[in-house]
Amino acid sequence: MNRALILCASLAFIGLASPAVAQDHTDHQMPGMDMSNDPAAAAYKAAMDKMHADMGSVQPSGNADVDFARGMIPHHQAAIDMAKAQLEYGKDPEIRKLSEDIIAAQEREIKQLQDWLAKNAPK
Repeated sequence: MNRALILCASLAFIGLASPAVAQDHTDHQMPGMDMSNDPAAAAYKAAMDKMHADMGSVQPSGNADVDFARGMIPHHQAAIDMAKAQLEYGKDPEIRKLSEDIIAAQEREIKQLQDWLAKNAPK
């Protein structure tokens, strides 16, 4: 896992642990960007909005490991969704390869988290 992904995961988890701070994620519009005319930006925003909603619905269990795993699944899914949007709209071969690698890695990690939760999460 690269440093940027670790940072994103850490920040996302802090948002999960701090509901008062994580409340306002409704507008991810970048300054000067009209997303209605940019399907890639709209797809990235949709992925982030879904991630925040899904992460926000995770109920704390009192077990830091379980809560981390439950929060990381939607975070990883958002990375997959954004990478798929990049593949649909992007053109740069290096970034396209990175998007393919991100999809493969995040799918593996989601499976690992799901398997771990199946064995360890309270029922």
